[in-house]
Amino acid sequence: MAPVVVVNVVGLTPRLLAHMPNVAKVGAAATLKPVLPAVTCTMQATLLTGAMPRDHGIVANGWYFRDLGEVFLWRQHNRLIQSEQLWDAVPGMRTANVCWWYAMGGSSDFIVTPRPVYYADGKKDQDCYTRPPSLHDDLVAELGEFPLFSYWGANANIASSKWIIAAARRILTRERPDLLMVYVPHLDYDLQRFGPDAPQAVAAAREVDAALAPLLREDATFVVVSEYGITNASRPVDVNRALRRAGLLEVYTQAGMEYLDPWASRAFAVSDHQIAHLYVRDPADLPRVRDIVAELPGVDEVLGQEGKARYGLDHDRAGDLVAVADPDAWFTYYYWLSDDRAPDFAKLVEIHRKPGYDPAELFMDPDDPFVKLRAGAALARKKLGFRYMMSVVPLDPAPVRGSHGRLPDTAADGPVLLGPFEGESYAATEFKGLLTQLLKG
Repeated sequence: MAPVVVVNVVGLTPRLLAHMPNVAKVGAAATLKPVLPAVTCTMQATLLTGAMPRDHGIVANGWYFRDLGEVFLWRQHNRLIQSEQLWDAVPGMRTANVCWWYAMGGSSDFIVTPRPVYYADGKKDQDCYTRPPSLHDDLVAELGEFPLFSYWGANANIASSKWIIAAARRILTRERPDLLMVYVPHLDYDLQRFGPDAPQAVAAAREVDAALAPLLREDATFVVVSEYGITNASRPVDVNRALRRAGLLEVYTQAGMEYLDPWASRAFAVSDHQIAHLYVRDPADLPRVRDIVAELPGVDEVLGQEGKARYGLDHDRAGDLVAVADPDAWFTYYYWLSDDRAPDFAKLVEIHRKPGYDPAELFMDPDDPFVKLRAGAALARKKLGFRYMMSVVPLDPAPVRGSHGRLPDTAADGPVLLGPFEGESYAATEFKGLLTQLLKG
């Protein structure tokens, strides 16, 4: 039986598929109904488990870990998913995971996932984690180092996706696993930078299609899926600043910089694209917090317990309230009221220290005339082995033009599923069952 290869082309919609002839050949395109929030970690967990967030526990790309008193985004341990996964659905099946999330500690026979190297002197290099460990050196010898500054950030480009696709092709041809799943991130970049209707979005779709062509020619049964569609959005909503002005969010100060103080705050938000999880320490404050957030321009609705249950988001990790943005709006994580009090990580690509998602990382500060010069100087210091700061990210989120997270208003703006399936529309929770049947033959 030919291997089954699942290609996750993040951000792929019916509109963009028209510009991707190689991908379109995989099969008829069915619409896919995402779960709330329609973000990477939640949707991938749903696709892998067939469960809603209330059951698998991945309520966002990150959340407030109440027992630790810390906000963490982009964790990688597979055990955070609390439901049985596709990797284990068929006994004896050999599997390969190339850059799907929550890979580390998973049961896959072959794993490749982004994992920067954090040196003791504070330097950082983009790299990947593999299992078996020997796979790392083999991939580097054949494909070169995992592309620096191309997976995310202002310089994000097609290079990382090409490397990931080549790694998947190498594993497919040499190891022949029964199931190989590969995540291709490139469409995420320019669709958030410029919006899905911009010429750059079409160009990105064509780039991904060309990069996938060699993999799609291999002897395998292919399935192409996406997690969400990105829609036009240009209105940032400063939810944490509103809570701070109301006296509910607190900060502490070090070296003249302000940091979110979740331990002392009566309420704060973990912003994630078009969704914000609102953590409220005292239930008596819930009505007030709901009213403050609901009145902000750009907020569509604020979900309480009943609303969370309606969307299958009623899990202990979720916020006490969950805010959903209007179609053209999204939530910032910003909590400082003056930019001269912002922490140093605010102007960096620093996805693990920011207590919320920051799409401004996709831009270099347009108000800094020396930003490219300073970026070049930082790279030069890095190449010479010195510590460096790539402090180029704007504190003004105005350049952002696309977002996702809320449920799509039309199927044309939602995710898709292509493969040997007969239906015209599927729920994301059906994906695991479809793949299990396909693997069983």
